[in-house]
Amino acid sequence: MPQLITSVEGVEVKHVYLRKDRTTLGRRPNNDIVLNNPLVSGEHCVFELHGLAEVHVEDLGSTNGTYLNGHMIKARELLHDNDAIAIGNFRIQYLAASEESGYHETATMKLDAQASPGASTALHASFKVLSGSSAGLEMPVVKTVTTFGQPDVSVVAVSHRRYGFYVAHMTGAVQPTLNGLPVGAEAVPLAHNDVLELAGTSMQFLLRDG
Repeated sequence: MPQLITSVEGVEVKHVYLRKDRTTLGRRPNNDIVLNNPLVSGEHCVFELHGLAEVHVEDLGSTNGTYLNGHMIKARELLHDNDAIAIGNFRIQYLAASEESGYHETATMKLDAQASPGASTALHASFKVLSGSSAGLEMPVVKTVTTFGQPDVSVVAVSHRRYGFYVAHMTGAVQPTLNGLPVGAEAVPLAHNDVLELAGTSMQFLLRDG
């Protein structure tokens, strides 16, 4: 199944499988993929799935444009495996096929199995980037398990359990830290204003009432 891997400065922020005929991307919350950044238009672009794996991308008249492998998209274009899409500071890698039973699904099962009693699920969680050119960018944590990082450097999984949010180091030689302390394979709870250091990027964990 085709998939899109979105990153900012090498840190993965979204991983989406293209299951629908049309998958929209933009800043407004009605989109399938929401990138809340001023450089992203309200309805920025759309990915159209035909058959099992043929995917086209089309810009929806965005202000700053959609770039495919370095050139601005002027018309609907067919995507090929490992194509690179750029929208503002976001980089999106297109993969034509994947096994959903692989790493991400395995991580989901592993972390959920460890869930233990704890806090409210009515809170909205996000990470705020503190360093680099993307400082100030907020990345919502909306899935049961969300992965962040660079596969060849360091990847963490943030799990939303019944009683709160937890982070664990999944893979990579560089160990992440939480408030200066190393994060290992054993999931540890996240609290409001915790600072996660991951692959050279500082991110502040935020919890807000729903």
